[in-house]
Amino acid sequence: MKRIIVACGSGVATSQTVASKIARMCEDEGLNVSVEAVDIRSLELIINHCHVYVSITSVTKDYGKPVINGIPFLTGMGIEQEFEKLKSYL
Repeated sequence: MKRIIVACGSGVATSQTVASKIARMCEDEGLNVSVEAVDIRSLELIINHCHVYVSITSVTKDYGKPVINGIPFLTGMGIEQEFEKLKSYL
């Protein structure tokens, strides 16, 4: 099972919304994934245990993991392209 981490400032509303959307989309595609929402402060503790990082904020550090832009999962604009990128990393 592949693990996807979604991080935002507080790890509550925004990252939970995006994580739920991604989980549903992956389930619809039959992808075996775990999607977890966390706050940005917890990211460094768990980044090494995930396959893909979905960021709601701008990324300034290279974690050595593929990074997906989470904003399209909120707005719907560009969601197909970001979801295709996400699937390619899985």
